[in-house]
Amino acid sequence: MAQVPASIVTRNMADFADETGNVYESVAIISKRANQISVKIKEELNSKLAEFATTVDNLEEVFENREQIEISKYYERMPKPTNLAVEEFLEGKVFYRMPDEEEAE
Repeated sequence: MAQVPASIVTRNMADFADETGNVYESVAIISKRANQISVKIKEELNSKLAEFATTVDNLEEVFENREQIEISKYYERMPKPTNLAVEEFLEGKVFYRMPDEEEAE
């Protein structure tokens, strides 16, 4: 994964329009890619945390697992899916197609 800023960065809107010719189409593509990344990360996190799942219903018997906390903190420190999607889009790593344009051809 490329070095992605963890916080918000000021962007030149013209850079978004370079790829599609339309800023709004670019933002829609980035949004959909961010959703894909978010789902993937969430599934990854849930699978890792599932290893620590217990069937105990009694709150007194539930204890905090240090490894579980470290995994959660790692995912909290990761760049947000939107930042990852923006970087991928600007680097030309996002594949997309426009169904309306394909039908017109």
